[in-house]
Amino acid sequence: ATLAVVVTRLMPLPQVQFGGRVHVLPTAYLAYRFVIDLVVASAQVTYLAFRPGRAPRAAVIGVHLRSHSDLYLTLTAELCSLVPGSIVVEAHRVSSVLYIHVLDVDLAGGVEGARTNILDTEARVLRAFASDEELAAAGLTRNPRDAAGHPGLQGAPSQEACPVPQAEIGNEEVDR
Repeated sequence: ATLAVVVTRLMPLPQVQFGGRVHVLPTAYLAYRFVIDLVVASAQVTYLAFRPGRAPRAAVIGVHLRSHSDLYLTLTAELCSLVPGSIVVEAHRVSSVLYIHVLDVDLAGGVEGARTNILDTEARVLRAFASDEELAAAGLTRNPRDAAGHPGLQGAPSQEACPVPQAEIGNEEVDR
């Protein structure tokens, strides 16, 4: 315990910037959807484990997040890693890109379906914790229904901004 105190005093970590606040209903929805994602992904992984025949088609995909906040990047990465069948293999802070290994791309709805799931998770995190200014900078609104009539407010970042060439290695499709 003494060593831990000495280390944290001599080498403190940088403070995490948080300009938002906890929004109760979006936070409850974030928790609800996380539980749903856990149940669905657990069933999918169980299906893959006991299904005879075809091996799952795995992939590593790069997803350019909307926010450049370390806090929201970390929360999104943790929620994605906790769901069975996906794991964050790298988080690039400077460009806000998560590289995620997906166990079976076909069950995830293809590469674009997996990207959409990750961006939806980030949107729920931002709606739950970000300030109105941070939401606007990410191209989102607090209520997802408000964005339905305005394509510019839906906040799907252009993946063109993060060129990710595709390659194939063995049986795994890799999207870097």
